[in-house]
Amino acid sequence: MRKINLREYKSSESLCLSVEQRDELIRAKKELDFELTIEPVNGSTNEYTLTPGSSIGAFETTSCSVCISPKIKIRQLISLLCYTIGHVKFRDDEFEFPEETALPDALALAFASAARQCFSNGLLHSYRIEEEALHTVRGRIRFDDQIRRRSGILLPVEVRYEEFTDDILANRLVKAAAMRLRGMSLLSSEASRQIAWIAGMLHGVTYVEYPKDAVPDLNFDRLNEHYRSVVRLAQLVLRHGMFEADRGTVRASGFIVDMNRFFQEFVTVALRKSLSISKYEKFGEYPISTLDKNGSVELRPDLTWWDGKECLFVGDVKYKRINGGVPNSDLYQLLAYVTALDLPGGLLVYAKAKEDVNEMTHVVRHSNKRLVIASLDLSRSLSQVLSAVDEIAVGVVSNLKVDAQNRCFAA
Repeated sequence: MRKINLREYKSSESLCLSVEQRDELIRAKKELDFELTIEPVNGSTNEYTLTPGSSIGAFETTSCSVCISPKIKIRQLISLLCYTIGHVKFRDDEFEFPEETALPDALALAFASAARQCFSNGLLHSYRIEEEALHTVRGRIRFDDQIRRRSGILLPVEVRYEEFTDDILANRLVKAAAMRLRGMSLLSSEASRQIAWIAGMLHGVTYVEYPKDAVPDLNFDRLNEHYRSVVRLAQLVLRHGMFEADRGTVRASGFIVDMNRFFQEFVTVALRKSLSISKYEKFGEYPISTLDKNGSVELRPDLTWWDGKECLFVGDVKYKRINGGVPNSDLYQLLAYVTALDLPGGLLVYAKAKEDVNEMTHVVRHSNKRLVIASLDLSRSLSQVLSAVDEIAVGVVSNLKVDAQNRCFAA
């Protein structure tokens, strides 16, 4: 199988691809819905340059194995992803794998490390309510069901009982993630061995295939808190991993993360926590009616904060390269948001690179609306990134529609 290593937003060297390989990549980016530019090299009939967009990870076609590395280190990426899913914070030295490890393999090794720690005292057990027909009475008899289904028949008996078992949601999530990782054609033999160990530990747990857009959440308490890290990693795998199955003409096997979407979700989650916004308040991506009175120009910013039907704050999140300053189009977009909502200002948050602009504020002539520009350097540690989010929260407060002193903030 042809192995192709790429880097986020970076063009590859000239690659020789057969017609079949080229067409497989074209179909893959369409069916798996990610950005990959395939450009022919001038003067050649079978050489191409490949340029990924914001999607990172790995996937396979029939004849190609493609790995797209992120701009930041794998450890930092996994830490940021896990924090976004469930506020899980890992130590910088918690995972042991070489930095050049492909993302699916690194994720498998991190997952196995968390599983070994969680399973060190045995699998988590809990009571689960069962309802079934038995030839002996166990628990309570469901008389209504017995009469409806077996009127005049003594056996079997419809009963409801509690069973103390390891076949519970937490273990089912971990097993589902382990099975998904086993189908990713991992490059590391150690990662494959570790995932096989997890599957063996959970041999008595029911295997459930969770669709990536319907992965259940889990509430944690003192009894299952030690499972938090491995469950969050399992949810991460299930939400971004692809089944080992044929989808049209592409074999979907791998782990793909859209960094655009991830960065928006991370900023939303981190700002919500920094600003001490309760889960009952609307904060995030919500439509804000339209720009014009006729209702023909729809507006959908990435960040809004609502008090009932009143919008208190608006902002937008941009995961893209900024060379030579913030694009005017981004500023115009933010100005449209704050104008339509009659807010004193708004916020633009960028994923910072070395050449990117620093924080600044533009005050619009005649209206005095404040357009605050901020950036987050994702190459730093999670704690450093979260500290930067706390600083950004100050800009949020300064652009609130209500008196900031009447609210309590952590920033």
